[in-house]
Amino acid sequence: MDDILVLSEKELRRAVRLDLEAIDVIENVFRALAGEGVIMPPVLSMHMEDANGEVDVKTAYLPGLSSFAVKISPGFFDNPGLGLPSTSGLMVMLSARTGHVDAVLLDNGYLTNIRTAAAGAVAARHLAPATVDTAGVIGAGVQARLQIVAAHMARPFSTVLLWSPNDALNESAAEEIAARTGAGVTIASTAEAVVTASELVVTSTPASSPVLMADWLHPRLHITCMGADQSNKNELDPKVLERSDLYACDRVAQCELIGELRTARAAGYLNDVTPPELGQIITGKASGRESDRDITVCDLTGTGAQDTAIANYALQNARELGLGLTIVR
Repeated sequence: MDDILVLSEKELRRAVRLDLEAIDVIENVFRALAGEGVIMPPVLSMHMEDANGEVDVKTAYLPGLSSFAVKISPGFFDNPGLGLPSTSGLMVMLSARTGHVDAVLLDNGYLTNIRTAAAGAVAARHLAPATVDTAGVIGAGVQARLQIVAAHMARPFSTVLLWSPNDALNESAAEEIAARTGAGVTIASTAEAVVTASELVVTSTPASSPVLMADWLHPRLHITCMGADQSNKNELDPKVLERSDLYACDRVAQCELIGELRTARAAGYLNDVTPPELGQIITGKASGRESDRDITVCDLTGTGAQDTAIANYALQNARELGLGLTIVR
C-alpha cells in the first residue's frame, strides 16, 4: 500500500513562498486553462450568514501532473476579533492514476493565500501599464497585503496608497507592505483617493456592496479584484466593467456565478458579451491591453486548477527538503 505524506503549515511555509517561481507556476495554470484537457467542476460554496463565514470546496485535474487536489477553504471574517486568522483549511492530494490519497496538506489557507496573490501578480504582469509609479490597495487583511507585495514583483512601484474600513489593521498593513516592498506607503483617507491617484489597484475585501466606483476611473489604470468569490459578494460598481476598455476573467463560468460579472449582468451590463479569460490573453488567443491609457480590469474568483498546481509544487518541494510525516496505510 502507498504511504501518505502529511505536511503541516510550518513545513509548507518552508516549501513554498511568494516569489517569482510561484508566480510562474500560477501563470502556467492560466496557460493550461486556455488549452485542452483541464477538468474543473464548479465550486461547491456555502455561506453561513449568522457566523459571518463561508466555505468553498475546489478541485481540478491538470494533464501532466501526478496528483490533483481537493481543497476545503473556510473563511470566517469575525475571527480576527477572536485572535484567530480569517482563513483556514487543508488540501487533500489524490493520485491522478489510482485515486489513492498521496498527501494531506494542513496549510490553514497558506497555499491558497500564495496562489491567490500569485494570480494577482500574473494579472498585473499582463494587464497593468508597462510602468507603474503608484499602486493602491483597498483592504488591509492578509490577502490585501500579499496582493500588493505580489503586484510589486510584477510591476515594481515606488509608492503605495492603502485604504480599508478597518482602522485597526491599516497601520500594521502599511508597515508590512513597506518592509516587504521598499515602497513608501500612505494610508489614504478614502478609497476614492486610492483609485484616482494610482495606476494599479487591487481590491481585496469581503464586501457585499461596491468599494470602487466607476466615477473614479481614469486612463492608465489597471484593477485586479479578487474579493468577490461568492454569490453574495461584490467589490466593483457594475458600471466599472461597462466603462473599462478591457474586462477579463480568470474563468468566465465562475465569474458569471460568483464574480463581478454576475453583478454587472444583473445590472444590465455585458449581457451580450463573453469576456476574454486571462489565460487566453497570455497565450495570444485574445487581445490584452492595447495602450498604456487603457482602463483594464481582471476579475479573479480563484480556481481549483490553481489549487492543484500549487499543491503539486508544494509537495515536490517538500519531498526534496525531506519534510513531513509519513503515515503507512
